[in-house]
Amino acid sequence: MVRRRPAGRGGPDLKARLLAVGRARPGPEAAIFAEYNARLRPPLSAQELAQSDRAREGAAMLAALPERALLVALDLGGAAPSSEALAALTQRWMEAARPLVFAIGGAEGLDPAVLARAEHKLSLGPLTWPHMLVRALLAEQLFRAQCIRENHPYHRGWRPA
Repeated sequence: MVRRRPAGRGGPDLKARLLAVGRARPGPEAAIFAEYNARLRPPLSAQELAQSDRAREGAAMLAALPERALLVALDLGGAAPSSEALAALTQRWMEAARPLVFAIGGAEGLDPAVLARAEHKLSLGPLTWPHMLVRALLAEQLFRAQCIRENHPYHRGWRPA
């Protein structure tokens, strides 16, 4: 069962696209992504790119970008903001009024040309994650950011003593 949050609170929605290398197979990672993506308003539009060598993956990713896209590369070397800081970032990205695209590379990471084109590099922390699980983590964090922006009780920023 997918639990949905009330729509229409907190201003404009974050319309974003996900470009990801590799094909999601049925399984727990795909289910978690689907759960959180269904909660997003609007959900991420996901496009999967064929696995190949990193240069070909990068060329396909750059070719798939909409004109004027604000590209956010998920990369281990990127900034790892708090959930509250990510909510503020997503607010700024919405206000930019440009197509927002998140890029997730394959097993070898993103091609240097994609990293060079990215306006933001986002890390989910210093741990290495399977790239299929990164999709789920990104969807959950984008949902959490929406909730923070809307003062929805999903996010509990406090820590018990």
